[in-house]
Amino acid sequence: MTHRVERRQTGMVVVALEGDVDLQSSPEARRVLLDAVAHGGAVVVDLSKVGYIDSSGIASLVEALQKARQGGSRLVLAAVSDAAMRVLQLARLDRVFVIHPSLEAAITGDR
Repeated sequence: MTHRVERRQTGMVVVALEGDVDLQSSPEARRVLLDAVAHGGAVVVDLSKVGYIDSSGIASLVEALQKARQGGSRLVLAAVSDAAMRVLQLARLDRVFVIHPSLEAAITGDR
């Protein structure tokens, strides 16, 4: 897994995860996501290039969402790949996360 982090002038942080988010890479994903949430602004997680995500990767997303809510900010998902969406739907987490169809929609707040 690789990642990119973009901090915008608005205070929003865009985190793009790429590749497989699994038991081996989820500690890094967790660290990156929690660091983004710690800045207090809105966090957009771009999952468009995630090929595979397992339960440890999902747990990292859920923990980051919980921390964002506790801190009074928001975390949304954007452009979720088909593979990642299937896992979110199986876990019924597509009802928990705000999911935008594209990165642009997430940044502007359009659903």
